[in-house]
Amino acid sequence: MSDEGKTMLVTGASRGIGRRLCDLAKATGWHVIETARTPKDGMLQLDVTSAESHDALAAELNGRTIDALVLNAGIYQARGSMENPEYTAEAFTQAMLTHVAGPFFAVRAFMPNLKASTTPRVAIIASRMGSNAHAGGGSYIYRASKAAAINLASNLAKDLKAEGIAVAAYHPGWVRTDMGSAAADLGVDESAKGLLDRIDALSLVNSGSFLTYDGQAIGF
Repeated sequence: MSDEGKTMLVTGASRGIGRRLCDLAKATGWHVIETARTPKDGMLQLDVTSAESHDALAAELNGRTIDALVLNAGIYQARGSMENPEYTAEAFTQAMLTHVAGPFFAVRAFMPNLKASTTPRVAIIASRMGSNAHAGGGSYIYRASKAAAINLASNLAKDLKAEGIAVAAYHPGWVRTDMGSAAADLGVDESAKGLLDRIDALSLVNSGSFLTYDGQAIGF
């Protein structure tokens, strides 16, 4: 299917994968609504940890069709073993709000915009680190919150199928960004291009899947 002229909303669009994904999408004909907690020129403000912020943006976009909702905003706190004192209640809360509640708030708030589309889809940028099949120990907050994000995607896919809305979770790879570090093995261009291809291909046929940026299935 052709997505030229369709509208994509991206969270966490100010840097990294989100920034590049917006650029590539626009270059291929998408109209892109870029959002960030601290927006730059042309972006709209959205705090993904706040239900009220989502509702405010939904009111601002009232009547505007959203064909693809890309829930990319993320944080990575408290790496390493459980002895790390950065594993605090606040850190757990912020990760769960960002990676799990944020996508839920977004889908709920923008449901009328998605229903206005003939090919509505929701892409949750998760991580293979949230897969039980790829448990590697450590990074407990990030792994647990991404596991919950994958579970959220699976259940949204089931519930929204009757509405004609496709939902999937994606692993962007280990990418050389501020979050991924310079040691990562994948460039941001390759990751973003792969994710855009997956979003283009998302439909009710493959709704509920959990895939890598290059289309490989990942065990839950």
